[in-house]
Amino acid sequence: MQLHSFFNSSTSYRVRIALGLKGLDYATLPVNIRIGEHRAPEYVENVNPSASVPVLVDGDFSLGQSLAIIDYLDQKYPEPRLIPLESHMRARVLEFATAISCDIHPINNLRVLRYLETEMEVTPQQKSSWYRYWISEGLESVERQLERADAGPWCFGSKPTLADVCLVPQIANALRMGCDLTAFERCLAAYKHALQHQAFDAAQPQNQPDYIA
Repeated sequence: MQLHSFFNSSTSYRVRIALGLKGLDYATLPVNIRIGEHRAPEYVENVNPSASVPVLVDGDFSLGQSLAIIDYLDQKYPEPRLIPLESHMRARVLEFATAISCDIHPINNLRVLRYLETEMEVTPQQKSSWYRYWISEGLESVERQLERADAGPWCFGSKPTLADVCLVPQIANALRMGCDLTAFERCLAAYKHALQHQAFDAAQPQNQPDYIA
């Protein structure tokens, strides 16, 4: 397998965690989204029509979008399962994962932040304020979901799921951007616990072959 990835992309980070949890070997194909390699005509035409990362290549099949990739991995390589089969747990995990992947991540990703800078001409302080506001707004919901579940040490019980796979990159990004997360005790506890696991540790941005300090 091959993974078109950028070290600091949280969506790529999710897939790296999932591949690690399933013990699957893959080759990293770096795509530097900071300099627009994901928008190169050859990449869009031959790799990903969505002009984004990640893209998983498994034999003659390729797939973009992190949640679709993880669902594919769960179907083809079901152990350990990241999206539970039991209906209630499956629904809770997907509720949590989509709160991050749909409500928090899209409005704070690189292309949105760059649009704020280049088209809206916001100041660095205003951009930082935007980022921190939406992180706080989103994580309040996520924290309440963890309080309702009252599980642990992972987000939903004794094993990692898609919820943890989505939470860890989001918390890592928020910390990198200087957000104050002290109010989100359960989120931080799950994050710190996850980083003790080899698959989560190996997937961290600084451990990637295309890492830029």
